[in-house]
Amino acid sequence: MEQKLSLKRLFELYDEMLRVPHRAEIYRELQDEDDLFLLLVYSEMLGVPNPAFYYTLELYPYIIETFHEWHLRMGMDKSPLQGIRCC
Repeated sequence: MEQKLSLKRLFELYDEMLRVPHRAEIYRELQDEDDLFLLLVYSEMLGVPNPAFYYTLELYPYIIETFHEWHLRMGMDKSPLQGIRCC
């Protein structure tokens, strides 16, 4: 049993060694995916036609909390949407 645990721990350490140098890249990629998703969800409000608007409308209450960080990352000082006031 102890050999199994140590082998498992060895695999965890090996996995961590492979991940450490790429942590910043992974974080940036995940942030880019998040930004693209939020742009898709809010695109209809920004004036860009979105064929999936009806399906993404129900997501608004869940992602409204992250909207402020998103529009600041996109370089917008104030909220670009009239209906959403976060600043």
